[in-house]
Amino acid sequence: MLIPSAHAATPAVHKVTVPSDLRPLPMSSGGRMLVTPAPSAAGFGGNDYTAQWPGTYFRAAFSGSTVFFRVGKSDEILHILVDDEAAPPLVKPEPGVYEVDGLSGGSHTVAVFVATESQDGPNTFGGFAIPAGEKVLAVQPVRRQIEFIGDSHTVGYGVLSSKHECPNGQVWSNTDDTSAFGPIIARHYHADYQVNAISGRGIVRNYNGFPADTLPEAYPYLLLDKKKQYNDPAWKPSVIVIALGTNDFSTPLNPGEHWKTRGELHADYESTYVHFLADLRTHNPKADIVVWATDMADGEISTEAHKVVQQRRQQGDTQITFLDIGGLSFGACDWHPSLPDEKLIADRLIMPSTPVPTFGSSAEPLVPRR
Repeated sequence: MLIPSAHAATPAVHKVTVPSDLRPLPMSSGGRMLVTPAPSAAGFGGNDYTAQWPGTYFRAAFSGSTVFFRVGKSDEILHILVDDEAAPPLVKPEPGVYEVDGLSGGSHTVAVFVATESQDGPNTFGGFAIPAGEKVLAVQPVRRQIEFIGDSHTVGYGVLSSKHECPNGQVWSNTDDTSAFGPIIARHYHADYQVNAISGRGIVRNYNGFPADTLPEAYPYLLLDKKKQYNDPAWKPSVIVIALGTNDFSTPLNPGEHWKTRGELHADYESTYVHFLADLRTHNPKADIVVWATDMADGEISTEAHKVVQQRRQQGDTQITFLDIGGLSFGACDWHPSLPDEKLIADRLIMPSTPVPTFGSSAEPLVPRR
């Protein structure tokens, strides 16, 4: 996705005092983020980039031997790649400026990926900068855009773990959105992506009925505080991949919940999901929409999601399809998809078993038969 670069030595990352001769390094970014002025950070472009939805990332390119980036509030794990080689991750880094050095001279690409989920509050990235004597290089534009909407299965919840029990913060430390099926697919197609997903949320019911915004209620907003609606005219995904229903149906109804029977829950789920998909279609008239589901909950999730797609097709949406994905081990934290599961999901979405329309100019399909 970035320009070809020189071979790099193993990159190292250190927190440093801000050098006086820095100048901003233009960057590309992915994910929803609030951009606000940061006048005291002029060497980094003078802006803060605040995000709360998972899967955000920042990329830049330069010619030289060192690059800097600035971090604000960061209750997260950051993956830093230079020329596609990983530096040690930063875990809850202190606010400040970090230097990436140990590089050979020449052209390089640098990228910072947010790996963790941030439901408790947004985090801030402050951009890249280079010394005055180094050269800014252009980031190669990416033609394709894919959006992934869902719950913890889309977030990459606890995916790095090989066991179900993950106490004492191990879910957080083992969550890695970069290893989830969405970014895997995006890397395969050299696409920019958004991951608009929240663990524990459903279409009308959150996990075990806990009170919080459902995914459709949170989706229109830039941050989870719902103060500002998201609106980016440049975001025009060719494909939208959605998986929602695990939290609606994976637990029994509790006394006092809105729905008295499973049938009432089904009806509300179908009606709300159909409306949500219709709204997505209004804002993305040319996108292929793929709804997929696992075979969890004795097939209830898959059955209900399939009904929703059938209703949308009956309403005239011919660019929507359904994919049932079974055979997952759910070997990660709290019975979530494991690393092999994420690869399986990605493979099933990339290469379904029957000939289908292709994604962009690629000879490889992303969506199954309609």
